[in-house]
Amino acid sequence: MKADPALHSASSKRNYTLQLLTVFIGYLIFGFSENIKGPAIPRIQSDLRLDEMQLGTLLSLNSLGYLLACTFTALLIRKIGIKAVSLLAFGSMAVSGVFIFLSHSYPALSGSFFLMYIGNGMLEIGLAVLGARIFVKNTGTMMNLSHFFYGLSSTVAPLISSGLMTVTVFGHMLDWRGVYLMILMLSMIPMIPAFLGKFPGDATRTEDRIPLSAISRDPVIWLLVAVLSFGVISELAVGGWLVNFLEKAYGWETPAAAGMLSAFFLCFTLARLVLGPLTDKIGFALSLIVFSAFSGICTFAAILWGEPGAVLFAIAGLGIAPIYPTVMALIADRYRNASDTAITFVVTLIGVASVLGNYFIGAITEGIKELFSSGQEEGIGLLRGLQAGYGFIGLCALLCSVSAYLLYRHLKIKEQLM
Repeated sequence: MKADPALHSASSKRNYTLQLLTVFIGYLIFGFSENIKGPAIPRIQSDLRLDEMQLGTLLSLNSLGYLLACTFTALLIRKIGIKAVSLLAFGSMAVSGVFIFLSHSYPALSGSFFLMYIGNGMLEIGLAVLGARIFVKNTGTMMNLSHFFYGLSSTVAPLISSGLMTVTVFGHMLDWRGVYLMILMLSMIPMIPAFLGKFPGDATRTEDRIPLSAISRDPVIWLLVAVLSFGVISELAVGGWLVNFLEKAYGWETPAAAGMLSAFFLCFTLARLVLGPLTDKIGFALSLIVFSAFSGICTFAAILWGEPGAVLFAIAGLGIAPIYPTVMALIADRYRNASDTAITFVVTLIGVASVLGNYFIGAITEGIKELFSSGQEEGIGLLRGLQAGYGFIGLCALLCSVSAYLLYRHLKIKEQLM
């Protein structure tokens, strides 16, 4: 007896809806977990008495958890499937919220953040692979739309974080520990569509798959690693350092500084919503050149202009936002038979860049601060250190543009422009 085509169609639509909910809500939660740290960082630094170097090291050590997840997630996806990996990622993020809430020392907090970033890393690759498999048409538009939800939650995360830290519950102030607990427990919400939905398996036959050895010999994959490494440093570093910069360099109050970070993510979010179709129209490689250069120019202009130009820090979000989803779209199109392998390869290497990036920002800030503090007021040294550290973020955006230009030239010569 043949199945009713109408029932099959309805079932497929329902399952696709569950897949979309998993991706969209997953990125929404991902944005919250990544960007509530902006207003929390100064409080963490004060509570644990950390200097800028220790702070940079803390963020870098946390990124190692993300990097570790990148090394085994693709294998897990092949062994147990994207569905199980997604549930495991969401669950570990929720558990890490409990551990962060109970952390009252530097080692305990580092370990808790380490677990959170393992969950984030698993989730990032799982969602990227799922997106690469289900978005077979208008890939650039759909990838940017998926990451729009990351930007959406990132926009409100700093405001929610700074607001909740002053809330008193049962006579106790939530502070940054309580905020992390509440936000990370939201990870249980996308577990519902992930549990109910059927996820696409790896239907590609082993003999048809592109092996890792072949992918690693492709110059394009290494250019993509360079583009994304510089782009990710420039993107993610803003969440960890902008509020700290505005509070210490210009003496802004936390709500005002968090508001500027939210403005950055508002620009970031709108860019992913509006510019996605543009990437499909003008090409992935050319889009990467233009957008990253715009972000770098805005960042340096903001630093040179001083406090009146602080709004340019937010406007820089327009340029850096499309970089990650556009590269993911390019990978999905170029390595359709091995998207999980290619994505894992790229994301693992950019995880290394993220670790080094946070470390360099902290080291540059502390080093320049000490250099200019000699024989001068300490405030001048701190200002120059913060400017130099944040300047590294702008430099990474410009280097992203240079790498994208090299990618564009290579693809043009090979007549493979995308």
